[in-house]
Amino acid sequence: MTPATAPTVFVVDDDDLVRASIQGMLKSVGLRSETFGTAQEFLRSKRSDGPSCLVLDIRLPGVNGLDFQHQLVDAGIRIPVIFITGHGDIPMTVKAMKSGAVEFLTKPFRDQDLLDAINQALDRDRYANSRANWECCGSATSCSPHASARSWVWWFRACSISR
Repeated sequence: MTPATAPTVFVVDDDDLVRASIQGMLKSVGLRSETFGTAQEFLRSKRSDGPSCLVLDIRLPGVNGLDFQHQLVDAGIRIPVIFITGHGDIPMTVKAMKSGAVEFLTKPFRDQDLLDAINQALDRDRYANSRANWECCGSATSCSPHASARSWVWWFRACSISR
């Protein structure tokens, strides 16, 4: 995979140690990551076209993570979100999940729980991106992917759905 298409995990947390810990864990399993101390830093960053997800703290300086998730959607930035927090409760969890979060983890969480959520989020983003790359013209013989075909099954599904 080229750096532009390699999966990237973005981490937004105001705690330096949390960011460094998550980044080290991701590096140990071969995942590329970029970390940010604020939501604004993340917004100013250049993001690749490859699959990605966002590990987002609930309590951030200047903006609540749940509000930031809504700002991303309003800005047309579609990225799967995994919330992490040391201050979660059931209503907050429900609100995050209803807003489309992949997972809501309470600190301290197990590394494997975060990795499972990240893999699920990256799969979700791959699927969303592959769906956006299909151009179907109504018949299986004239349907073709824009980018490289990840799977002929996806090709068939995309063509079948368009009919």
